[in-house]
Amino acid sequence: QVQLVESGGGLVQPGGSLRLSCTASGLTLGSYAIGWFRQAPGKDREGVSGIKTGDGSTFYANSVKGRFTISSDNAENTVYLQMNSLKPEDPAVYYCAAGFPDLVLFAAEYDYWGQGTQVTVSS
Repeated sequence: QVQLVESGGGLVQPGGSLRLSCTASGLTLGSYAIGWFRQAPGKDREGVSGIKTGDGSTFYANSVKGRFTISSDNAENTVYLQMNSLKPEDPAVYYCAAGFPDLVLFAAEYDYWGQGTQVTVSS
């Protein structure tokens, strides 16, 4: 049984940083892609970043390039999303997902999802 568990969300001031973690069980990183998505109230789910854990290739939405960094620790079966310079438009529930997508930032191409973690940016 595949399970993805996100952690690391919380409240941070604008300009601050958070590191999200996505720990997988029931699957082995190294063959899957892991994507990070976010959904704010009233908005569609948006692809933020993704990593192909086999070759380490990374992908970012334009809105987070230069601010967010995705990485994986395959030995720990965990993918991280380091979020720096957080902006008022970044708050959302952040989800991680696992699958074999052709389009890494496209939510419909993922098979497994975590329950999400809330990120709030407020002064």
